[in-house]
Amino acid sequence: MDVYEAVASRRAVRGFTDEPVPREVLERVLHAAARSPSGGNLQPWNTYVLTGAPLAELKKRVAERVASGDPGDEREYAMYPPELESPYRERRAAAAEQRYAALGVPRGDERARARAVAANWDCFGAPALLLCYLDRRMGRAQWADAGMYLQTVMLLLRAEGLHSCAQMAWSVYRATVAEVVSPPERLILFCGMSIGFEDASARPARTDRAPLAETVTFLTGWGDRGDQAGEARAVHGRGPGRGRGHVCPLPPPH
Repeated sequence: MDVYEAVASRRAVRGFTDEPVPREVLERVLHAAARSPSGGNLQPWNTYVLTGAPLAELKKRVAERVASGDPGDEREYAMYPPELESPYRERRAAAAEQRYAALGVPRGDERARARAVAANWDCFGAPALLLCYLDRRMGRAQWADAGMYLQTVMLLLRAEGLHSCAQMAWSVYRATVAEVVSPPERLILFCGMSIGFEDASARPARTDRAPLAETVTFLTGWGDRGDQAGEARAVHGRGPGRGRGHVCPLPPPH
């Protein structure tokens, strides 16, 4: 599987078999993922991997809290800005609708939606859970490093024939997670990641992505805004910049 195939096939899978994931595969993936970009080589991620009895215990404890109606622990970071503006608000809403539609959950069925959300804390049936912590003293740049690390992990899992689902949902019950994992107090739980083999009988949901023109601007020269489509042709080898795109010249000396 090449990199493009890994990127194209990676998605948030919400249905796994209980087939165990060999430890040597997880170790191979995490060893390779350590080469992820890291400003100053800080490598700010602190990773815990749960399988077997520890994972079963964590699932049981969190399930008890969910069943009791416990809304979770006080937030240590905001998952989303308090008031999303366009186009981010519409993108999130559309993704939720696509996900629930794939599960066959009607818009107004709040109980069914709550059950779908609760499946997060069963790892959607996955037999392995990765938990990513960061040192509380780290800043935004190091959180970005952690995101690149997690993406690298997910792509390497695809190369091993595995799927994943990154889940900030685990931070909702961070205190219960800490009871099982016992992380140092200096660490903050960023997210979890369910890992396993996809259940072919589960209903997959693949969310849309914004068109390139909404998120990317190509510049053809110093300070110029170029035509996105024309520049895309050049970058992909069908124009004069074959294979490498255009190089912006240096500005003239003052």
